[in-house]
Amino acid sequence: MQLAERRRFVALGLTETRRRLCRRLMPVRMLAGKIGLQAPDRLVVAPTDLRAVDSFVAEEIMSGRFRLAGRLFDAGDESPFLQQLPSRAFAERLHSFAWLRHMRALRTNEARAQARTLMASWMQVHGRRLSGHGWEPHVAAERMIAWLSHSPVVLHGAEAGFYRRFMRCLAFQRRYLRRAIDCLPMGEARLRIRIALAMASLAMPSPEKLVRREGQRLDRELEAQILADGGHVSRNPRAALDLLLDLLPLRQTYVNLGHDVPAKLIPTIDRIFPALRFFRHQDGDLALFNGASATPATELMSVLRYDETGGKPFKALPHSHYHRLTAGDTTLLVDTGQPLSAELSRSAHAGCLSFEFSAGRSRFIVNSGAPTFAGRTYRQLSRATAAHSTVTLGETSSARVTPSALIGPLMLEAVDVLVSERWEDAYGNDWLRAAHDGYVRPFGYLHQREIGLAAKGNKIKGYDHFFVPDADADGPQGQRVTATARFHIHPSVTLTRVDVDSVSLEAPDGETWLFSAPGQHVQIGEDVFFADVSGMRPSEQLLIEISLPETTDLRWMLKQQV
Repeated sequence: MQLAERRRFVALGLTETRRRLCRRLMPVRMLAGKIGLQAPDRLVVAPTDLRAVDSFVAEEIMSGRFRLAGRLFDAGDESPFLQQLPSRAFAERLHSFAWLRHMRALRTNEARAQARTLMASWMQVHGRRLSGHGWEPHVAAERMIAWLSHSPVVLHGAEAGFYRRFMRCLAFQRRYLRRAIDCLPMGEARLRIRIALAMASLAMPSPEKLVRREGQRLDRELEAQILADGGHVSRNPRAALDLLLDLLPLRQTYVNLGHDVPAKLIPTIDRIFPALRFFRHQDGDLALFNGASATPATELMSVLRYDETGGKPFKALPHSHYHRLTAGDTTLLVDTGQPLSAELSRSAHAGCLSFEFSAGRSRFIVNSGAPTFAGRTYRQLSRATAAHSTVTLGETSSARVTPSALIGPLMLEAVDVLVSERWEDAYGNDWLRAAHDGYVRPFGYLHQREIGLAAKGNKIKGYDHFFVPDADADGPQGQRVTATARFHIHPSVTLTRVDVDSVSLEAPDGETWLFSAPGQHVQIGEDVFFADVSGMRPSEQLLIEISLPETTDLRWMLKQQV
């Protein structure tokens, strides 16, 4: 570890230690504080929830069965909050109460009574414990939003005593979130807490001064976390969708109640929509970069119907460092960036220069994506360069993730993108060239990738080049190492070998493309697609291996078959 990296590690360790101490002192601060001791006696409004509801899930809950985080847990006649839960992810989803929206679908007194019973159990067991998965700040923020949005479900026909306990618990959670936000790094959790607090200031009777103050704090967080091109600082395409699902109802609640909308809220939403459309493939799904996972079509469509920005997607997001090449019915999305800071790399992937390709109504080449509910091991595997459609040297990731238990899985040694160029040639073909230094320290090579999309959208040319920076005949030379180019194939696509150096890719609707790499052996290997809606599933990948420094150039092509 170099001196600069060691200093950065120590600084991050000290920052994380202060945050952990802040969290541990939270119960003391909560007891000593005076803010929020008085609970309001009613709610003013219930914000809308744009997420889809499923009556089948509600019926399962009525029977004591909870389908959450990819698991089925049968609680029987007992409260699930009194039992050992199957996983951390399951516990977080259960404690978030996001499943309340499904209870709304039944519209029966029995469903409302069951929701109250479960909520009463949680308030009794966990209401003021301030420990466990239920009091993780991001879970608490999601729970507050769910309780406010679905209060009509639980409060319709409720007794006065339950109503009072519900309001006291809401006030306590609001007070907790005000304290907890000071203990968090920048990221989605901080922004969601600001959204929850702004929503609470509207839904619970509050003085106009408090409504303005929470709106101003939300403005500052939006300004800090939403980039000028509409992307989120995490560089995760899915973040745009998740945030809009909460920001849109918040905006409408301000309007419905006649309050002044925070100055940054509407302009920020208007910036996020084009970024969301930028990451959409031909089949309507979002690209799988930097922690993005499966995108439920219902959620995406429920958000996009509020999009009033119109127009075609941008060719690039210059602040998020992504490029989009589009011609005809063909789309390429390329990652040409790196984490914006070490602290923002907690969920970033080592996928610099990776790309995704879709045509017609199908995705053909993708990244493996992030598993939604899998454990730490699979999450770490999904972050490796080998899980992306780019080139890996020596089966080593281009960015190193620290294994530190203190500061978490941050990228202390992220890549630097040294060049990124975009141009159109004399024939109208769209070209992109970029290079990164992620393999200079371990092996001595820069990786440069060129991708070109034909003006008609029927051909893609790729060129991967490896070279030693500032090398000459007497200068340093790169190490002997195997470079493996991976092209991860979407599970719906069928591969058929045509020749040693070519493979046919056929989509379910018959759209077919030929992948070829002249002079190379194109292998078909087993793969895992992490980002399916139903969970991880097997898939296939194309692999090409070359030996450096004997071979430093790799050319490949995709051509539409008519």
